[in-house]
Amino acid sequence: MDRRKLLAWAVHLYTALSAPLGVWAVFAIYDGDFRRAWMLITATLFIDSTDGTLARLAHVGKVLPGFDGRRLDDIVDYFCWVIVPLILLVEAGLLPAWVVVAPLLASGYGFAQAEAKTEDDFFLGFPSYWSLVGFYLYLFAVPQQYGVPLILLLSVLVFVPIRFPYPTKTRALRPVTMALSTAWGLIFIALVALLPSPPRWLAWLSLFYPAYYLALTAGLWWRRRGAGRGV
Repeated sequence: MDRRKLLAWAVHLYTALSAPLGVWAVFAIYDGDFRRAWMLITATLFIDSTDGTLARLAHVGKVLPGFDGRRLDDIVDYFCWVIVPLILLVEAGLLPAWVVVAPLLASGYGFAQAEAKTEDDFFLGFPSYWSLVGFYLYLFAVPQQYGVPLILLLSVLVFVPIRFPYPTKTRALRPVTMALSTAWGLIFIALVALLPSPPRWLAWLSLFYPAYYLALTAGLWWRRRGAGRGV
C-alpha cells in the first residue's frame, strides 16, 4: 500500500476514533462523572472540526474512492453529537426521557437528507448541535420548564429550510467567523476543564459566539431575502 493510501486511511481512522470516545463518554455518564463525559465529548468535537481539513489535504475521496468518509462522519456525528449528549442530559436530570424522542428522530431525518448541506456551504435546517446546546443547558443548570421547550423548538427547526452557516466553510465573513470560532473554542475547552464550577463570568462571556452565529444566520437570511426581491 502506497503512502497516499496509508495517509487517507489514517484520516478515516482519526474520524472513526470519535465512536469509542463517545462510548467512553456514555460509561462516564453512568458512572456519574459528568466532567469526564464532557471532556470526552469535547474531544469528539475537536475531531469533527479538524477531520474535514485533513481529509481535503489527503484527498481521501480520490485516493480511496470506494470508501465514503462522509457516511462515516455522519455515523459518528449522530452518535456523538446527538445520542451521547441526550443521554447525559437525561441522567443529569435536565431533561425527561420522553423529550429525547424529538431530537433523535429530527436529527435522523436531518442526517439522512441528501441536501442537508447546500452547495454554497450552509446547513439546511437546524444542524445537530445537540452537544453544544446540551453543554449550555448543563453549564447553566437550565430548569426543565425552559430546557424542554428549547429542545422541542430546535427539533422542529431541523425540518425548517433555514440556512445555517457552516462555520469553517461559509464564505460570508469567513475570517471573522473563524477568528471568533477559535476564541470561543478555547473558552469552551477552559469551561469543560474547570467543571463542575467554572467561573460564572467565563460562562456568560462564552455566549458571544452563539449570539454571533444566530446574528450571522439572520443577517444572511435577510440579505438573501432582499436580493430575491431585487432590493
